Amino acid sequence: MKYVLAPLADFTNAAFRKLCHRWGADLTCTEMVSAAALAHGAAATRQLLETLPGEGPVACQIFGANPDELAFAAREIDNLKRFVAIDLNAGCPMPRIVHGGAGAALINDPQLVYGCLAAIRRETDLPVTLKTRPGPSPDRVKLFELLAAAESAGCAGMTLHGRFTSQMHGGAVNYDLIAALVQRASFPVTGNGGVYDKASAQLMRQTGVSAIMIGRAALANPWLFGDLKSEEDVPYGELRVSRQNDVFKEHVANLIDLHGQIARNLPDVRIQELGDYLATALRTHLFRYFNGRPGAAELRRKMGSLKTFAAMQAAIAPLLEAGSRNGEVLV
Repeated sequence: MKYVLAPLADFTNAAFRKLCHRWGADLTCTEMVSAAALAHGAAATRQLLETLPGEGPVACQIFGANPDELAFAAREIDNLKRFVAIDLNAGCPMPRIVHGGAGAALINDPQLVYGCLAAIRRETDLPVTLKTRPGPSPDRVKLFELLAAAESAGCAGMTLHGRFTSQMHGGAVNYDLIAALVQRASFPVTGNGGVYDKASAQLMRQTGVSAIMIGRAALANPWLFGDLKSEEDVPYGELRVSRQNDVFKEHVANLIDLHGQIARNLPDVRIQELGDYLATALRTHLFRYFNGRPGAAELRRKMGSLKTFAAMQAAIAPLLEAGSRNGEVLV
């Protein structure tokens, strides 16, 4: 079974993708890239297309509802020669995406989905895939119309988040619909939604999917991919503490590399000074990495007041020291 890191806005930049690949992800995805922003020359959007050496195969996910803009984005992405596939997002339920007619809004118009996918396909030789949901709500299943659109457009695969748009990111996963899609589709199907341990992964595997995509669960546990591949039950306790320390150190190193690369490759992009960049990038990760450790609750309470990376280092030093091996501080 292959395991894939889901595209997560504000999280799955090259630094985090490299971390997940190092800990077992077979494929990772960029953050959602706005086709409109690329088409209109937004320099800042281009930093989302940066990849780091050694991060493994990466798919680029784009969003939009204008076939011409999506075609332009596909050309730009294809020319970079950095990615193994282009994925169209037709499932994000966030209001800022849906109100622009993209993401989950596309589910309501399978014909437009076909037009968008066909436009992308015309501009690239890369495999093109679709990520979507079963429908807006349980009484409005659009899944098989979306499948027809994807197959007619020549897609190479499809990822199904097994929750309806109305469920956002919570509630029961519709495994029966995922299994039905697997049975009907002429291409590989990746299952997404609710996978956070071996038991939930087994439920997804039973649908017959070719791969499993993991999103939010990887934010606190980038090593989850490797654990799911292991035939043994992986103990936590001291092993978890060691991993948290190692993951934090690796993430910082990857972010430093990414910051330098963006500064070199994209001189027109205004980027924060390194310390501020690290503080911004790590703010939402820290309390997840150290969850369950003595002092973690206090760290979470203080996160809003930690404005610099130096302040973050000072706040987490006691946690690192308490969990370090042989007294070694891993930062």
